Amino acid sequence: MKNSIKNNMKLGAILAVVGIGVGLLVLFLMVSIYQVNIDGKIADGRPDEAITVRIVFAMLSWLGVSAGALWMMVLYGFLTNARWAWFWGTMAATIQILAGFFPMIPPSSIGLPAPTVWVFLIASVLWFGMLLIGGIDWKILALAFVGGLAYVLTFIDGVGAISRFQTEAEGFISSMYGMSQMVNWWGAAAWAVFIAALVKGKAWALPLGIFAAGMSMFGGFPVGVTDIIVKGRFSMFLVAPILSTGILIYLLLPNTRKMLADWSSKTESRNIAAD
Repeated sequence: MKNSIKNNMKLGAILAVVGIGVGLLVLFLMVSIYQVNIDGKIADGRPDEAITVRIVFAMLSWLGVSAGALWMMVLYGFLTNARWAWFWGTMAATIQILAGFFPMIPPSSIGLPAPTVWVFLIASVLWFGMLLIGGIDWKILALAFVGGLAYVLTFIDGVGAISRFQTEAEGFISSMYGMSQMVNWWGAAAWAVFIAALVKGKAWALPLGIFAAGMSMFGGFPVGVTDIIVKGRFSMFLVAPILSTGILIYLLLPNTRKMLADWSSKTESRNIAAD
């Protein structure tokens, strides 16, 4: 089955059309739930989360819709048999996965519908489809998937810090959330670039993965430990840095380093042969 999907430009074009539709779906769904969730959070006594929704939903909508435009470029690539089409399709799907995932959380916490689950599910299928069309080895695909989990969870740590910064008493604790917020979002961006470098077989994917893990750890552990001290229970802020620590250890293993080096060499040879 994998061989029938690899380099299947017709299938790629069909998936790209779906991706364009997902971009429009993001816009429609986010518009329909935006003010409803802001009002719902205020009615629930969480004006801090209402502000978070106001900021983050808008930003994710911008990204998800822009990814729809990127899918138009990908469609052109598949229709003209361009070798780069699957890669940029992977990046568009990566963006839309994030645009669909987080907006499920705020409405679910107050009993409202979370329709962006469809964006998340469809974008996930598109993501795997692009990697299969690109002929990515299953071990690399699995590592990219785990890196994708770290990407989403690290972004959510940055979102959580926005709310915590508003609700905690001014001083050291609130400042900790404020100072860590963008570290987590930069870390999420680093994980996204790591996925791109990994599937393209770039030699610098390994050091970039170390950097991304470090960003997630520096952004997540301090606020996670602070959260435990303040709340007296396990903090969800810790999930992303714990996962990133595991990925870091895995990346540093000799067998992993060899696998990445072999994948880089294989990819480079394939590109030379194609040229």
